[in-house]
Amino acid sequence: MLPSLARIYAMPATRRLSLLEALPGPLERGLEALCRQLDALPQVVVAYSGGVDSALVAALAGDRLGVRALAVTGVSPALAPHLRREASDQARWLGLRHREVATAELADPTYTSNPQDRCYACKRELHRLLAPIAAAAEGAQVLDGVNLDDLGDHRPGIRAAREFGVRSPLAEAGIDKAGVRQLSRALGLPWWDKPAQPCLASRFPYGEPIDAPRLARVAAAEDWLRQRGFPELRVRSQGETARIEIPAAGLPAALECLSHGELRPQLVEAFRHLGFTAVALDLEGLVSGKLNRSLGGYRDRPIPWRAP
Repeated sequence: MLPSLARIYAMPATRRLSLLEALPGPLERGLEALCRQLDALPQVVVAYSGGVDSALVAALAGDRLGVRALAVTGVSPALAPHLRREASDQARWLGLRHREVATAELADPTYTSNPQDRCYACKRELHRLLAPIAAAAEGAQVLDGVNLDDLGDHRPGIRAAREFGVRSPLAEAGIDKAGVRQLSRALGLPWWDKPAQPCLASRFPYGEPIDAPRLARVAAAEDWLRQRGFPELRVRSQGETARIEIPAAGLPAALECLSHGELRPQLVEAFRHLGFTAVALDLEGLVSGKLNRSLGGYRDRPIPWRAP
């Protein structure tokens, strides 16, 4: 075993996490910095969505701090049901203290009107609820999963987090998205390559109102496709039209599949039953944050294809 692996960053022997593979020097130092941050905190509350970023923070916090770490998931109609289940399953797998809290951003017109800073209203509601939970835990520090790449993205929610004194240990340690995935894999977290899955509100163009039924419709449409072998996708809701995005590399196979057999008529029927009046396949493919193009100056990020 390599010396850097044997050392395991001074992790106590009673903890479960250990490195299964060597890390490049910069990422090794980033992990060391991350662990030092956590070790210096007496209590933490992690804003935990179940995505790879917040899951890594929660996993390391639980490993370093034990019962002094609590992972909290905000639950609302904007959280896809399967992601809620995954967050719970992952927390159980890690042995984390985990709880859910119901958020009420849909009662806030500054959220439901879907302005460009909608995420600010969402995160403000989440952290409004996390603050008293942290205070009750002997003044615990609230942490989130913001990574270094997020700081250069359109993330209005970061402003809300800062207003509540939330810290972002991944970004503070200089760890970007690729580093998060590499660390998660090295630590044996089985969801290290889990696709990015932003909240369902991101499926609506800015300025188009959001409500619980429309969020549920998008969730059901995406679940229908996921069950039929499309693991990475977005169903963008534009008026009453559903625009399906899948990774560009998978488009030829998808078009072939839709041209023959029963999938196309079944898809159209299922989506019309959900209330969509038209269904389209985006020939550009899945691009993370595509609807942010209307903001100007946004860098598109194509999503690589993974076979079902």
